[in-house]
Amino acid sequence: MWRLFVLLLLLLMFEDSLQDSALIYSSINMSKFPKPKTFPGTKIVFNISQLSNTSIKPPEIKANSNVINYTTGIVSTRIIPSAYILAILIGIPSNVFVLDCLSRKKKLSSSILYFSLAVSDLLLLCSLTLRVHYHLNNNNWIFGELVCKVVTACFYGNIYCSIHAHMCISVMRYLAVVHPFFYKTMSKRYCAIWASLTIWVVFSIAMVPEFLVQQSYQVFGEQLVTCHDIQPYEEQSYNVLIPYRLSLICLGFILPSLVIAFVYGSILYYLNRSSRDWKHYMKASTLVFGIFLVCFAPCSALLFAHYVKLYTEKQFDLYYYYRAAVCLCSFHSCLDPFLSYLLTKTSTSRVKFRSFSSKPLKALSTV
Repeated sequence: MWRLFVLLLLLLMFEDSLQDSALIYSSINMSKFPKPKTFPGTKIVFNISQLSNTSIKPPEIKANSNVINYTTGIVSTRIIPSAYILAILIGIPSNVFVLDCLSRKKKLSSSILYFSLAVSDLLLLCSLTLRVHYHLNNNNWIFGELVCKVVTACFYGNIYCSIHAHMCISVMRYLAVVHPFFYKTMSKRYCAIWASLTIWVVFSIAMVPEFLVQQSYQVFGEQLVTCHDIQPYEEQSYNVLIPYRLSLICLGFILPSLVIAFVYGSILYYLNRSSRDWKHYMKASTLVFGIFLVCFAPCSALLFAHYVKLYTEKQFDLYYYYRAAVCLCSFHSCLDPFLSYLLTKTSTSRVKFRSFSSKPLKALSTV
């Protein structure tokens, strides 16, 4: 026992000298390596009375005068939030009404896809409520980093969910018109459930990278915190996100848009050859497809071109126009209930049309 006591005493005596030697050794070795590149943060000194109500400030980031002028300009702080408010006032009540109506129609397979579409539109519009506060507050985000990540993922994820829900609905209509016999024998309810679940799972996973990087930054020299608008793409972690976001645009918009264009073109071609008068439905289908392109194409095209220029030329001037074009996506979310109603009314359940082999086919209203 006494030997152990002597050993502990000797260790305590040499502890200070060992620590000093370790500090000197580490300082000599660390001086040989460059310091990691980080953003300057603001040191926060907490008082004991403030510990229960304190949040950590986001890291700072520098931005040029053009970015700051746009961020605090009238387009970003007045026009864009006004468009969002209009979409929210129209879209949230109408989509809630659609969800209430669809919850009573459990037998129709198409109600599952329309229900998925209404949910994605509703979540998108709800996420815009915080964006409205952000823009009206001079683009100053006050809700913290986690909420910024959730709103960003919810916005992009639900846009792509909405686009793919439109694609699935249009494919169902295409099968009903162009391949009616196959459509009649297929398990429509089973396909609709799996299509909706696949869309939600795929784009939920696709939004995970947005949670892995910092989204909110304190603008250096300014009293504002941006959410997703200003990011340090010279950093390796952000530079890798550019190909990811480009592929997301291809998967989320370009591919389903090509499918929808082919589907609506085929539907119009076959209905035009039908012996019955489908002019009202053809006009409604053309209007729906036209509104789809007007609302989603400018936003997606500008975002794609923005990331291409950012990746190749380190230019970001297209982002100004993209932020304005995003308003069109929000308007489509509030127009979806009315467009769905328009297509339903132009193909009543009592009307049947005949194929070119003169056999009765199922009504368009079943999809």
